[in-house]
Amino acid sequence: MDYTECAKALRERDNFIFLTHRNPDGDTCGSAAALCSVLRRMGKTAYLYNNPQFSKKLLAYVSEYIAPEDFRGECIAAVDIAEEKLFPYDFKGKADYCIDHHPTNALYAGDTLLHAEKAACGEIILELISELGLEPTQEEATLLYIAISTDTGCFQYSNTNAGTFAATAKLMALGADNTGVNLKFFRKVSPARIRLEGMIYSSMRYFRNDTVAFAVVTRDMMLRSGVCDDDMDDISGLPGRNEKASVSITVQEKEDCCRISVRSAPSVSSSDICARFGGGGHRTAAGCIIKASPDEAVEMLMKVVEEVLQ
Repeated sequence: MDYTECAKALRERDNFIFLTHRNPDGDTCGSAAALCSVLRRMGKTAYLYNNPQFSKKLLAYVSEYIAPEDFRGECIAAVDIAEEKLFPYDFKGKADYCIDHHPTNALYAGDTLLHAEKAACGEIILELISELGLEPTQEEATLLYIAISTDTGCFQYSNTNAGTFAATAKLMALGADNTGVNLKFFRKVSPARIRLEGMIYSSMRYFRNDTVAFAVVTRDMMLRSGVCDDDMDDISGLPGRNEKASVSITVQEKEDCCRISVRSAPSVSSSDICARFGGGGHRTAAGCIIKASPDEAVEMLMKVVEEVLQ
């Protein structure tokens, strides 16, 4: 679909349920909630699917949009979700529509609005709102600011471009609470998070003359530091602070697997690395799951990184 076709579909349909991806971040939540709000202003019934992994930080902004238990949507739309396997853990069903910016999108939905040149899905939603003939409210502008700022690392990541700043300038002109969002998402962390960061930095692993950096976060480290899921925002950005790193990888131990986040310079494809393990994403930021111990995962990943770098 293009913007015009997507806007037409939204006008013609009703009783929407919007899906956010597993381990939901600011982009999937902010984008979906903003579009939900817009459709409600158009007289539509629209809700977010109650993703069991919503963090308290994001719930503060999206809780009013979450569907009641007895709501059954007639039109299911996935927002910022590249593959069906990234649907919420307890969701069963298919997507009628998908709105996304991931170049690896599997085109699983009935119709897809895909703009891989956008730094965040929030930029797509902003243009879609304009196509619907509306301007975002101040609340919607804040939601879209959350979407764009979190997916660009507060405009530090290489996906940030002129279009990103243009979209953000428009949102700020509409009253987006950039000060409050920046403080909550990028400036303040809990004492537990600070303890965990100390453990991570002191146990970093380096390869290829420090140009490849690994941060391993074990369940024991999380237990000893006292962190909760809300403390894990942007944990994948920590190993990339090494000034020599062209590839930085975070290995987070889960109950029966490891969650992998890869970040890289534009000259190296993070997506290619993660694709070897069934994952994907963007060229400079991607992820996957490896069913192995943290040490085994590091070894497996390093073998692939060597192949990609060669």
